[in-house]
Amino acid sequence: MAKPGYGKRSAPDQQARTRHDFALLPTRERYIAGFVEHLPDGAAMSVKTLAKQLPLYGQQAISTALTALSVAGHLRRVRCAVVGAGDETRWVFRTFWSRTARDNEWWNTYLATEKATLAAAPAPEASALDTAPPPPWTPAEQVAPPVPERPRTEQAPRPTAVPHQRTPARAPDPVPAPDIAPAPPLDSEAGPAYLALARLGRDDHRLTLSADDCATLEPQAAQWLARGVSVDYLTSALTAGLPAKVDSPVGLLRRRLNDKIPPRLPTAVSPSPGAPASARRLLAECTECGRPGPPQALPDGLCRPCRTVHSGAAEDSPRPSEIAEVKAHMTNLRDLLKPV
Repeated sequence: MAKPGYGKRSAPDQQARTRHDFALLPTRERYIAGFVEHLPDGAAMSVKTLAKQLPLYGQQAISTALTALSVAGHLRRVRCAVVGAGDETRWVFRTFWSRTARDNEWWNTYLATEKATLAAAPAPEASALDTAPPPPWTPAEQVAPPVPERPRTEQAPRPTAVPHQRTPARAPDPVPAPDIAPAPPLDSEAGPAYLALARLGRDDHRLTLSADDCATLEPQAAQWLARGVSVDYLTSALTAGLPAKVDSPVGLLRRRLNDKIPPRLPTAVSPSPGAPASARRLLAECTECGRPGPPQALPDGLCRPCRTVHSGAAEDSPRPSEIAEVKAHMTNLRDLLKPV
């Protein structure tokens, strides 16, 4: 089924499935509930999608049946705000489904938990490197062509004459090479601050430092990097405005590292590209009209106007959706009556 449209999410702690599930519901609601029960998690549950899958009922009948299932405690519609890359907020819509009928208190408690929020949040998509096809320049594995079999003959192959093998003369013992002192191992523990100081002499001969000088100034340079500056910024700050002649590179760099140290700024933690987007709290939706609100404000999954209409307290009053349609129709008629 289609991806968008109130993807199904199964509620936890449900009773075992039996043939008497939904037995107390009317025929139409029982039929639709049985179909939804067998849908996999993530399947679309919008009214239009269900109407395409259920030819016995139209969109209006399915919408009324879903409202009845919400009142019976089998489903709740929610929306969740997900913050993606670059603080871009988008809304995802889900339908929590429970084969076991739940009351309002259970639904309100569950929708307020972090488990429900994580269930409603979209799953992280696979990386493009994992799903992309191989580039066209990648050579395909070459399969060697099968070697044609030679026709068998009844004649046995003739034995090949093997010449007499001579015993090679013993080579003289190799002369041992003179002992060469091994090259000193590279300093793999040198940090970025040490390497930045060591490269100063290569960029400008006036700032040539010895290994001891780099080790002495490394803690001060490391404080710069710890405050969020880059190695290029550190290098430009130490080499800018040098005098024509530098008598003591160590003393000059020590003075500049102390006097020009940058302020400490709070570093903003940016989410990694592969990390899932952070999800916020859930908002329940009215099953009838889609009006959002906290779960406590939508008992039975309905807002106040829709709940009043569904309870039968105002049988003659029109539905909120019908009121909106009448208003839109009247507005259209007024526009048509305007003189041109």
